[in-house]
Amino acid sequence: MRNAVRYGRPPRGLAGQVEERILDAAGRVFLERGFRGASVDEIAEAASAGKPTIYARFPSKQALFAAVIERLVRRNTSLDAFSCVGSSIEQRLDALAALILTRVLTPETIGLIRVAVAEARRFPDLATSVSCMGRERPTAAVARVFGELAAADDIGAASAFATDRLSETARRFLDLVVLPMLMRALFGEDLAVLRAGIGPHVKQTVAFFLAACRHAPLAPHGPST
Repeated sequence: MRNAVRYGRPPRGLAGQVEERILDAAGRVFLERGFRGASVDEIAEAASAGKPTIYARFPSKQALFAAVIERLVRRNTSLDAFSCVGSSIEQRLDALAALILTRVLTPETIGLIRVAVAEARRFPDLATSVSCMGRERPTAAVARVFGELAAADDIGAASAFATDRLSETARRFLDLVVLPMLMRALFGEDLAVLRAGIGPHVKQTVAFFLAACRHAPLAPHGPST
């Protein structure tokens, strides 16, 4: 009886805890089984929650997976200028880039991205949703930090850091910093080795990024796909 699953609506104060427990369990099952192999029954058992409790919050397995990804992206993009320590803009962007890569290069993040990619043909809407979350939210978070940094440093005079260009500048920063390491991780390179190389990669990439921002105007660019 101690391990029996409880059904029904939880007390209001515990509702958030129940949802977090469901998402924790779902993340583990998706990582272990993949999207196709995961079942709501197994997730319910792992979460010690009834299926009605899960379906009351997430109407389908696709919605549950999207919620797992959304929570992961939200955690990975909790950025602010105070997390970018340093006495110069170079040092502060180094710290920002290193923080982002440290969060991305984890077994959970890489594993869930692989799950989403593997199901892209069967569930294109799900893949599109995950892709949008993975690009739009980090871009918005970095653009916000860039705005804060530009207000306190002479880099704000660069055209790339103009208010109407911050989103595009942030997107290019993320492409330079994250994509090379992310692709290596997705193709199976050892995460510990990649994480050990974050420092040199960040220094080279940030130096290149700042040189481009300071010495050349940002060319117009169409909407990201």
